[in-house]
Amino acid sequence: MAFAWKAAGLTYNRYLAVASRVVRRSLKDDKRIAAERRGEMELRFAKWENGKQGEMKNVASANEAAMAEAASHQGSS
Repeated sequence: MAFAWKAAGLTYNRYLAVASRVVRRSLKDDKRIAAERRGEMELRFAKWENGKQGEMKNVASANEAAMAEAASHQGSS
């Protein structure tokens, strides 16, 4: 039996992120605000080259930029 999230082309992590956001948005204001704060995360990464650490980047920002770049390349092909 195939899972609906898999059939929709989502990864399990993306499915969980969407489901979590839906649940948080359905809460009453006081609990929603607290839940949204817990849902925020700030991950950073750095690319290492020749034994030296590169610039630290926010994962969410880098992911959005990569998706936008991929969409622009896909549209021009």
